[in-house]
Amino acid sequence: MKQRAHPAQALLPAMRQLIERVHRAGHPPMQAMTVAQARAFYEAGAPLLDVPPPNILRHEALNLVLPDGAQLSARFYADSDSTDLPVLVYFHGGGFTIGSPATHDVLCRHLCRLAQCAVVSVNYRLAPEHRFPTAVDDAWHALCQVREQAQALGLDERRMAVGGDSAGGTLAAVCALRARDFAWPLRLQLLFFPGTTAHQDTPSHHRYGQGFMLDSETIAWFFDHYIDQADRSDWRFAPLNAPDHSGLAPVWLGLAECDPLFDEGLQYADVLRMAGVPVDLEIYRGVVHGFVNMGRFVPQALQAHQDAARALREAFEERT
Repeated sequence: MKQRAHPAQALLPAMRQLIERVHRAGHPPMQAMTVAQARAFYEAGAPLLDVPPPNILRHEALNLVLPDGAQLSARFYADSDSTDLPVLVYFHGGGFTIGSPATHDVLCRHLCRLAQCAVVSVNYRLAPEHRFPTAVDDAWHALCQVREQAQALGLDERRMAVGGDSAGGTLAAVCALRARDFAWPLRLQLLFFPGTTAHQDTPSHHRYGQGFMLDSETIAWFFDHYIDQADRSDWRFAPLNAPDHSGLAPVWLGLAECDPLFDEGLQYADVLRMAGVPVDLEIYRGVVHGFVNMGRFVPQALQAHQDAARALREAFEERT
């Protein structure tokens, strides 16, 4: 892909205007906040950036019980009374440190309605209170719980997908690797700009590491809260390091052009294709990391929702 002389030239006008508005607001960078402040700031900002939540038929609280007896809350979405709905188990982004199902409510509602499936959005435990690999284990056990409770929830356990954005995309990719190892077929991995590398040293991390909504210092702040340096080569943090990528569920991969994580997303697509995994890659030009939650300002967010939902529908319609 041809690069422009200055990275900001790649931004769409609407994206550039939003970044300028954020800068004019004068909020301190996230890494200058306490974790509690950062979480509150992200929760408060989410509805300001996104479109109003669409109405759906069912929106319910759900509790998932872990093997150690702990409980995870989740949000269950369905726009049908069917008793055999396909289901997407979704993990929100936020650097393993911030975010919740509430910050990704609009996205999950859109995917539910557009893909004609149920969505379970999991409130996995966050760092620094719960460091690596807690989020990974929570994600896997949540996926297993949804499968075990499928009949009671009115779901078709034969038509399950896993998805997430950013850190949640990492968790989804790791769940797909584990599901493959348990000979448990998933219909799709739905990955929005996932983190896949052990260290943030690709060219896009340098090119888009300042002034594009997700700065290098913020990424470092997230990961310092989440994981020790000695563990960063673990494939459960860096799915590119998994010893074998063959036999995985097909992937729909949505990347933002002006994103520090762009190159590692491309690398993951290449590794998966080399291993024989079908990959449907969509690159959204001129937008930044997290754009899928900025539909009020960035039309490409809603296009990405449509594209991801199409991939889900097609995966769920395929016969086993």
